[in-house]
Amino acid sequence: MLAQGFLLGGVQIAVSLTVNLVIVAAAGTIAVFLAERPAWLKAQRWLMGTVLGALAVRLATERTPAHA
Repeated sequence: MLAQGFLLGGVQIAVSLTVNLVIVAAAGTIAVFLAERPAWLKAQRWLMGTVLGALAVRLATERTPAHA
């Protein structure tokens, strides 16, 4: 049982490390892409601003369920 816990922990660490390395590599590539193309950077900023603004409006207007 203890060995299974260590194995599961090791697998979780390996998967997390792999996913994080892919995210870091992609972020670096995207940063270079955006730095070389200011129009894309501006479009990305507008898009994310719109998405975050819409999310803020939705959260502000969301009703909370009545407690039983």
